[in-house]
Amino acid sequence: MGNLKITNVKTILTAPGGIDLAVVKVETSEPGLYGLGCATFTQRIFAVKSAVDEYMAPFLIGKDPSRIDDIWQSAAVSGYWRNGPIMNNALSGVDMALWDIKGKLAGMPVYDLLGGKCRDGIPLYCHTDGGDELEVEDNIRARMEEGYQYVRCQMGMYGGAGTEDLKLIATHLARAKNIQPKRSPRGKTPGIYFDPEAYAKSVPRLFDHLRNKLGFGIEFIHDVHERVTPVTAVHLAKALEQYQLFYLEDPVAPENIDWLKMLRQQASTPVSMGELFVNINEWKPLIDNRLIDYIRCHVSTIGGITPAKKLAVYSELNGVRTAWHGPGDISPAGVCANMHLDLSSPNFGIQEYTPMNDALREVFPGCPEIDYGYAYLSGRPGLGIDIDEAKAARYPCEGGIPSWTMARTPDGTVSRP
Repeated sequence: MGNLKITNVKTILTAPGGIDLAVVKVETSEPGLYGLGCATFTQRIFAVKSAVDEYMAPFLIGKDPSRIDDIWQSAAVSGYWRNGPIMNNALSGVDMALWDIKGKLAGMPVYDLLGGKCRDGIPLYCHTDGGDELEVEDNIRARMEEGYQYVRCQMGMYGGAGTEDLKLIATHLARAKNIQPKRSPRGKTPGIYFDPEAYAKSVPRLFDHLRNKLGFGIEFIHDVHERVTPVTAVHLAKALEQYQLFYLEDPVAPENIDWLKMLRQQASTPVSMGELFVNINEWKPLIDNRLIDYIRCHVSTIGGITPAKKLAVYSELNGVRTAWHGPGDISPAGVCANMHLDLSSPNFGIQEYTPMNDALREVFPGCPEIDYGYAYLSGRPGLGIDIDEAKAARYPCEGGIPSWTMARTPDGTVSRP
């Protein structure tokens, strides 16, 4: 199809899981040939739609969809300034859709275009939570019964404050019962309050209980979610060594990555970083200097499959494994993109997975099969995922700013979410 051209690019917004999602559809001059990609940035969902519809679409229409890297490179600099999450998500939606089209043209799944399978199934981890150690233990046992061999263990969500915000994880989670936050002053500013010092003291107690009750036959992950000071993160990593975590996730904020050198010098707890990265200069020194063990980027926020595959290869050369971000605010198209990368990367480490409800699976035919802690792709050409636009329209997005990003410490100081 030497004369194949992009004829239309549009954004489809939908929320069948209760979380706002953005999917880009790239249509071509070949009737019925189109690709899908994830452009979900829930906190700025309408800004991404505008970026796709008003800027990316005019830039792309008439171009050859087979020139994926050329399109990625030229689109990335078409606004002169680059590496922001809004434009990167817009670019990602297009990039994933082009890989989807390429696979359909070749009659091959995307993982075959990326070098073929490196494993038979994709091991997953899921989130477990609870109001106290016993509730967390019970929830882990339930996940173990489902076949999960890796779990992320939290008590009171991130920081111990729990959450009522369904746009974070599509479920209510209770505040940690045994974390007693410090008293707040009068005239308390609205926000989600947590006590970073009390939270940090609770984490070793949690894992002491879990290892005593569940042993070392299951892998544990914990997400700090950048909610403590850098020196507290160092202390926490040291305190958790004896519990042999699979990794400690986002112990510091991107602004404080220089502290990872001190953490590395003082603790052997494996570290995963990258969820908030949007620029290559953020992760490159961490990989070069062996300051992290797992690269954990949100694939749509760095620009899609094209940069993620390059990052995976660069990480492989430096002994770092992949652990792509897989929260509820990622569309099934994005989930599939993650998993095509997982299957084709020798240095794959683990894949975060947020279970999908029936509505998501109905709107997005072709979702991965999840069986006893592993994910399996369909093997169909392209990403193997589709969207029913009529059904997607039944679940409109709400927009707005999620309340969980409005984090504050006991005296009312704004904190990192």
